[in-house]
Amino acid sequence: MLAGTDLTRWAKLLALAGIAAHMTLVAFGNVTDYASNWAFVQHVLSMDTTFKSPSLMWRAVTNVAVQEVAYLLIILAEAVAALLMWWGFARLWQVRMALPADFHAAKGLALFALAWGFAIWVVGFMTIGGEWFAMWQSQAWNGSTAAARFFSMTGIVMIFVAMRE
Repeated sequence: MLAGTDLTRWAKLLALAGIAAHMTLVAFGNVTDYASNWAFVQHVLSMDTTFKSPSLMWRAVTNVAVQEVAYLLIILAEAVAALLMWWGFARLWQVRMALPADFHAAKGLALFALAWGFAIWVVGFMTIGGEWFAMWQSQAWNGSTAAARFFSMTGIVMIFVAMRE
């Protein structure tokens, strides 16, 4: 039977791997189903399905080249997050049987990676997409609920992994 510390470490490793796998699939999906998610980014940035309030529409980005760069940056940020999460997982895996202080000391990269992923959802989707580009106003192209779900999952795992034994 595993001791409490062992169970907690396994739970942290599993939780981190789960978020890493999710972020990997998000980035992979954006590459392999480029057109679907490209349409999402275009609609959000152009604000074409919002209430079209004149006081907000000046924020719209309709230049296709700028939209494409934004989408590529999103994909890059997601791919980097996934890679960092797996790298952080590998570091923690290496010290899974170490003393508590050593295990805790090895969490830096994993926590940075989780914070990076958290920022993608909170800053990128909720703040920039949701508020700046008024994504919340769109019936058809609103990713706020999914982003909230993703940043909640990532944030909970980040807190859990950060906890000392």
